[in-house]
Amino acid sequence: MSPDLLMIGSFLLALLLGVPVAIALGFGGLVGILFGLSPDMLATFGTNTYNSVAKYPLIAIPLFILTGLIFERAGVAASLVRFAQAIIGPRHGSLTVVAVLVCLIMGGMSGSGPADAAAVAMVMLPSMRKAGYPQPFSAALIAASSSTAILIPPSIALILYSIVVPGVDLRALFAAGLFPGILAGLSLLVPALYLARKFGWENPETTERPPFWPSFKAALPALFAPVIILGGLRSGLFTPTEAAVVAVAYGVLVGCLVYRNLSLRSLFELMTDAAVTSGVVMLIIALAGIFAWAGTTLGTFQHLADALLSLSENSWVLLSLVMVLVLIAGMLLDAVSIYLILIPIVLPLMNHFEWNPVWFGILLAMNIAIGQFTPPVAVNLMVTTRIADIRLEHTIGWALIFIAAMSVSLLLVALMPGIALWLPEKLGYVVGPW
Repeated sequence: MSPDLLMIGSFLLALLLGVPVAIALGFGGLVGILFGLSPDMLATFGTNTYNSVAKYPLIAIPLFILTGLIFERAGVAASLVRFAQAIIGPRHGSLTVVAVLVCLIMGGMSGSGPADAAAVAMVMLPSMRKAGYPQPFSAALIAASSSTAILIPPSIALILYSIVVPGVDLRALFAAGLFPGILAGLSLLVPALYLARKFGWENPETTERPPFWPSFKAALPALFAPVIILGGLRSGLFTPTEAAVVAVAYGVLVGCLVYRNLSLRSLFELMTDAAVTSGVVMLIIALAGIFAWAGTTLGTFQHLADALLSLSENSWVLLSLVMVLVLIAGMLLDAVSIYLILIPIVLPLMNHFEWNPVWFGILLAMNIAIGQFTPPVAVNLMVTTRIADIRLEHTIGWALIFIAAMSVSLLLVALMPGIALWLPEKLGYVVGPW
């Protein structure tokens, strides 16, 4: 058996046996080194592992993870929900608009779909249940809406993409994700509003409208978070990594002094949780470095890319195939693992067809976002169904509707790259060739 097949096969076998993704990646790389290169090359194991994580931009990942946890526990979601209700007012389907809108704003703070889903679900699910919405529908809608966090800057997944793909400006990626993220949220609202009105959920006459100015005043500190992060990046006041530090500091101030839901004890617990989550992410990145080095040295990734190119020379056919592969991967793996596993394979295709790297990164992110609420794994759905205390399979029918809706927005961005590239170009960032 060829070393290429041994390496990929051992990795897939480890995954099927339930081995954690990080260990499966390291094991696959180890097999590739032993049987494809030389046992002497095992001496590079430690160096490659260290080199994978010894990158300055990666500091932003644990900091944005901590930011997401801080804003989730600080009570930000509750103030945003109340403010959104004050803006939209009582009407059929208004709570669906509130849920999507708050998820979009929270995505601009956390950069993490599961954290977004947990924060919004805790506040919105009881309100939607009282208004007559079925819990499976509400859980599916919040899970789908929170998946936009991977697109709305700051996005942990886009940070990783900018590191894996050489020469991509993270600021351009952040700007490129904004309009597709909003488009994805709006695409979810179309079926949500239609279903709410069709089944008569939420009686406007029994729904109270919160007073606008008190709600606005309470939500103002939360609304400033995305403005500070994105405004600082645009002005050049700080780098993306420094933006993560600013976000953490601002979140602590808001949580402790404004909303007063955080204490020194809770901050310690939050930092502990962030350290554990960051450790898992960094372990995946470190051992994926072994897998990537072995695959690149053996030529495995180039061979896989050549095999895909042999299927068709039509760029749209290959792009559709890549999108299907990413969607399937998104149904089973987290965004970090998908980028680290698939980018080395699809990078030769991107160079061959001269796909714009910023546009392509947004397409991958949108596809992974759909995978976050697509069974069987559906990490966002797992979070919302656990909070709603329902079984995941009860949400599948509703989830399929939202999958179809967000797929339409994905198709629009694929056919019209300007949706993603217009804003970074206007801001003067380098986005590469069309």
